[in-house]
This record gives sequence, structure tokens and C-alpha cells, in this order.
Amino acid sequence: MKSTGMVRPVDGLGRIVLPIELRRVLDIDKDSALEVYVDKDSIVLKKYQPACIFCGSAEDIEQYQGRNICRACREAIGNLK
Repeated sequence: MKSTGMVRPVDGLGRIVLPIELRRVLDIDKDSALEVYVDKDSIVLKKYQPACIFCGSAEDIEQYQGRNICRACREAIGNLK
């Protein structure tokens, strides 16, 4: 992991502000969704990308009954008949 040298306080509601420099570099807009991970004693934020529930691919994703599924898995399921 690379240190940025930036330190931000946590406010009374548990929020932090991501510096504009990081948001620009990582293409994080005001409505972007971030996933939160815990790795031992670290908190990791990652820009959310929907992925297929079967294979984990993030390409050609569509929603089916509230779940994300990619085209390849959708076609493979269709061929099971």
C-alpha cells in the first residue's frame, strides 16, 4: 500500500472528506459508490463496480431479478436446457 501523506480527521458522525486530488485521480464523483473492506487493522475504500454473482466479471453486466449477471453467464445458463 502506498502512503499519500494526507491525514484527515473523523467528524462527530464518523465521516471523513476524501481530498479532491484523490477524487480526481481515481475518478470519484459526488454520486460515486465506494465499497468498504477491512484488512486486519486497515480500512480499504474501493470504487464500487457491479460484478456478476456467478463469475465475478464486471463486463456486460445486467440486472436479473435484482442480481447482477454478465452476458456470458446468462448465455451459459440459457444453454443448460
